[in-house]
Order: sequence, then C-alpha cells, then structure tokens
Amino acid sequence: MAQERLMLESEVQEILSHINNGDNFLLSGGAGSGKTYSLVGVIKQIISENPVSKIACMTYTNSAVKEIEERVNHKNLVVSTIHDFLWDNIKHFQKELKSSLVELMNEEESKIKNPEETVVSADYFNDTEDGIQYKEYLSIKDGIISHDEVLILANHIFGKHPKICDILKDKFHFIFIDEYQDTNENVIEILLTHLKQSEKNNIIGFFGDSMQAIYDDGVGDLDNYKDDIKEVQKKQNRRNPQSIINLANILRKNIDGIEQEPSKDTHAPNMQNGVIKDGNIKFYYSNNNDIDFIKSKIEWDFEDNKETKILNLTHNLIAPKAGFTNLMEIYNGDKIIDFKNRIKSYIKDNKIDTDFSSLSFGEVVDSLQTGKTGAELKKVSPTNGMQEFINSNSDLYNSTKTQKYEVFSKIYLDKDSLVDDKKQDKDEESKKGSKRDDLIKHLFKIQHNIFLYNSRQFNKFIRKTEYRISSVADKSKLKDQIEKLIKVKDKTIEEIVDEADKYGICKKDDKLTRFIERKEYVYDRVKQIKFFEFQKLYNYLEGYTPLSTQHKTKGNEFDNVLVILDNGGWRNYDFEKLFIGGSSESVETRTQKIFYVCCTRAKENLAVFFHNPTDGVIAKAKEWFGDNNVCKI
Repeated sequence: MAQERLMLESEVQEILSHINNGDNFLLSGGAGSGKTYSLVGVIKQIISENPVSKIACMTYTNSAVKEIEERVNHKNLVVSTIHDFLWDNIKHFQKELKSSLVELMNEEESKIKNPEETVVSADYFNDTEDGIQYKEYLSIKDGIISHDEVLILANHIFGKHPKICDILKDKFHFIFIDEYQDTNENVIEILLTHLKQSEKNNIIGFFGDSMQAIYDDGVGDLDNYKDDIKEVQKKQNRRNPQSIINLANILRKNIDGIEQEPSKDTHAPNMQNGVIKDGNIKFYYSNNNDIDFIKSKIEWDFEDNKETKILNLTHNLIAPKAGFTNLMEIYNGDKIIDFKNRIKSYIKDNKIDTDFSSLSFGEVVDSLQTGKTGAELKKVSPTNGMQEFINSNSDLYNSTKTQKYEVFSKIYLDKDSLVDDKKQDKDEESKKGSKRDDLIKHLFKIQHNIFLYNSRQFNKFIRKTEYRISSVADKSKLKDQIEKLIKVKDKTIEEIVDEADKYGICKKDDKLTRFIERKEYVYDRVKQIKFFEFQKLYNYLEGYTPLSTQHKTKGNEFDNVLVILDNGGWRNYDFEKLFIGGSSESVETRTQKIFYVCCTRAKENLAVFFHNPTDGVIAKAKEWFGDNNVCKI
C-alpha cells in the first residue's frame, strides 16, 4: 500500500497523511491546478484502502456531479449537489422538519418568512398531506420549501439535533466538498461546527480556491476554521501559458501565498513539445468603447463561441450587445414596480392595518396621499426617477392604477427572473433554485423545441413536445406545425405562445396560466415584445454567442478571452481602483478576484479592454502586462 501511495501526486499523499491522523483537510489550488483530479485521486485511494467506507462528495452543479461519477464509479461513493445531499439526509425526519420550520418562521431575523406575517402555532404543518417537501418553488403554507430554504433548515436541524449528526457520521465516513469557496456559510457551519456535537469519527475534506470566490452567497474562505483543518497547497498550473501565469501571480500576491508555476507534467495542456507555452496577453484602451470597433482591432474568430469569449461584468452591459434590451428594461428598469414597492414598504413600516383588499392600486395611493403635505407627502409619492418613467409611460401607469392592490402588490420584478441561468445540464430548462419566472421558463421550452428541430435533433424534439404521435400522418402534421412556428418573423411573444399551444408544440400549462392570472401586468408588458428578441436572449444564455458575464464563465476555459473592464455602475466593483488603489478593502478584493478568474480562463490569448483609462491605470497596466503589450486603439 505504501508503494501504491508513492505513485500518487504529492498533494494527494499529503492529504492521505492527514486522513490517517484523523484530521479534516483543505486542498487549496489556483486556477487550472487540477483540484478535481486530486479529489478523484483521493477518492480512488480511499476506496482502494477502505473498500467498505462510504464517501459523500458534494459539488456545486450537476455537470460536476456527472464528471466525478464518470471518473469514479463505486457503490459506496455518493456524488450529489449540496442541496440534494442535505435534503436527502434530513427529509425523513418530518417531525423535526416541521418543528424547525415553525421556529424559523417565528424568528424575527429568519430569512424564512410566513407570507401571512403572523406568528404560527406549533401544529401549523400537522395537516400537510405530504409533509415538508423540497421543490422548485416555494409555498410555505403548503409545507413546500425551495433552494434557499433547504440550507437554512438543514443548518437549524443539525444544530439542534445531535442525534441527526450521529446518523450522518455513521452513514458517511468521509464527506468531501468540491469548489468549497462557493458553498454557503450554512453548509460549512453544519460540517465544521454542528457535527462536532457527535462524538463519532469522520473526515471532512474541502477542495477549492479562495481566490475564485466571486459569489456573494459563498463562504469565500475557511479562515474562521483554521484550527479545524489542515491545509495542503497545490501550486501547479496545467491550463494557462506562462504570460498568464505571471499576471495571475501578480493578482493573487498577498492574498494567500500561492504562487503558481507550470506543471512538471510535459503532457499538460499548457505545454508544447515539453516546454510551457508563452501565450499572448494584451491591454487595449481607447476612447471608443463600441464592441464591434474593439473586435475589429483584435484578430480573433469571434464567431467561434466555443473557443472565444467576451466577458462583461453584468447582464445589463451585455443586453444591448446581445439584442435583448427591451426584455432587460422590463425586468430591471420598471419604475412603476419600484413605486409600488415604495408604497408597500410605507404601509409595512408605518404598521398601517387598513384593509386595502377591495381597493385598486390607484385608490390606495390616493388614500395614502390624502391630507399629506411636504415631507410626509413625499414619502408616498414617486421619486424623480420614478416620476420621469411614469410620465414617459402614462398609459402603462394608468392601467396599473385600476389593478387590484391585493394582486398588484405581490408582483415582483428582478433581472434574475429573466437571466438567471443556473442549470443542471444543457438539456434542462432550469434547475432547482433557478430564479427564472414561469413565463420565461415557458418561453425557453418553446425556443428549445425550435432549436432541437432546427438542429435536426428530431427524436429529442418529439420527446420534448406534448404532441401525440400514433401514425406517419401525425409526424407529417407535426412537421407542418413546427415549420409554421419557427417562421417567427415579427410575431410577438404572445402570438408565438398561442401558436405553440395551438400546434401542440408546447402547451400552456398550469404554471403559465397561474403566472398570467397573478402577474397580468408583467405578462401584458412581455407579450408585446417580438419573439426574435427572446431568441437573442436564449442564444446568449445557452452560450451560442461569444458574450458572457464574468461570473458565468467561472470553471470554464477558452482559447481566446476578451475582458471588458467596465463595472457598469456596480459599486461592488471598481476596475480603475484595481490598478491604482484607493477603494475599500472589500471592493478591491472583490474586483481583484473577478479579474483573476477572467484572466485565468484563457488557454492561449488574453486581451483586456479599458475605456478611457487614466495615466495611472496605463502605467500600472504596463507594469503588469509589459510595455509592448499595452496598446491604444
């Protein structure tokens, strides 16, 4: 066995030593270091040495689950997403689930809220027919929780019930977390705090990179748990050429002490004839920030969206370039909804208990404004920005004034309802926890069917449609129907939804019907948009264009990467201060990390574009990229 271990990479050997000592561990590795390779190596060796021990491996996405399962196939290995793992290990404790959910709903600071905003009794869930369930949507009164609530509820249950901690430790001798930095703090607390209540033994292992912690809901690092884990650093880089490794080391300097170096494996992807590739890095700047102008100055094939990506910070910046501006303006710029939220907050903050259920939105506004002057009137009136929007959309505002306040007050609009793209794999519309609303999900189903037909994936297309086929004539009819549908021309979203239903390509379901009933205002706005604009959104989110957000691309790699340094008014980031300093520590670190992730996606060529940089930015760029690699265009 000792001889077998000597054949393993040194980091895996070190991890196995910590396991032998009964210690929890953390493998820290920079971009392209092969952390998943090490994870698989550890799992295989444990199975070899402890064939009866059960191993749980949690990761962030189902695509990562599949990747690990393909590399290791063993009956004692359970690979799943974090949410599925937690739910699978608490779902049978219905008594504890119900009592914990009641407690959380009654806690003032809890994120799990009772929609009726009343204190709930201990027997609140006693009559739920199927107990507490985990689904794609949230309906607390029916005992149905969704993505976010699973984490909170699991944390509460493991914290309060040591016996359930015993059961988990008995079930799994090893629990590993891939991409730990993206894991919610609730999960880390379960594993490194609550499980200590059990005296039984097991090993917790983490694999990831704190420098790639770019999501606000992730733990980021394990600095608060240093006494509970042994760190192993993996410094090799198998992905990036030398010029990008050098830049990446500058960006992560003083963060965690990891200074990457080329892999010693002469067959690594970033090697050529046994020698590390040089690669190309460029820093471009100009007073012209038109994307077509920038692309024209860079000699890449931007039509090759698989190997060439243009990275922006926000969907807002991408929308006009990708062609879905009108949809984004509805979901991320509706000032009438903002005014409604202002009125709703005023009612709640001032504990106004008037029964508004029979009134329209306009009547509620009138009743709140009546008799008020000065500062008090201002609190229940639109802000300047809201009023400007209302003046420009007077017909739209007048229609909302007639809507029942009880219905209109519950309408929520957010860009995540439009562009959230958390998916388990490319063949699914969305995964548990996706924030896309039911209208957008329905439109995706329609367009996905159109895509399958156009790409000649006929068997998949037939399975996805609700069209019943029992004869050759049925197939012929279906062909006629889909070919009518795909000629969208200038048809509106409403026309395509109706036609898809009529032709049996994508029937209107209960979710869509309920959406239209409850969110008539949103549907009335979206249905007027041309369907070809939605097709632009579909192509962007499915990766059929070179455009991408900087967050979305994490974990991927491409031959050519163009990074657009524009924070789009997002105050959490400041690219200018990244170069010259002067921002708060949190903003500087957050910006540094997102830039690091962007740069390290490139396998061959990296280009960075900065619009109208100051002399200080240019000077620092020359220091980082080299004088000859900083070019005005």
